[in-house]
Amino acid sequence: MKIVAICGIGIGTSAILKVNAERALDRLGIDANVTASDVASVAAVASDAQVILTSSELVGAIGKTNADVIVIDNYFDLDEISAKLEAALG
Repeated sequence: MKIVAICGIGIGTSAILKVNAERALDRLGIDANVTASDVASVAAVASDAQVILTSSELVGAIGKTNADVIVIDNYFDLDEISAKLEAALG
């Protein structure tokens, strides 16, 4: 399974989300490859992704995708990330 964490222009915020998503997936016992990317590269990076993690501000910039788009409000909240991933993947 492939999950892409995206942020606006760099990879700083998406890297934080990537690490915390990996921690949440570990808690859930789900094996997945998590990649960090910026929104400009999302079409190429997420073409084969099952899930895209992002903020509400960037949802409109993602464009057409077959992936489930999950909005994360607090990139540091492992409980929120775990609950949303479990709901989408469980």
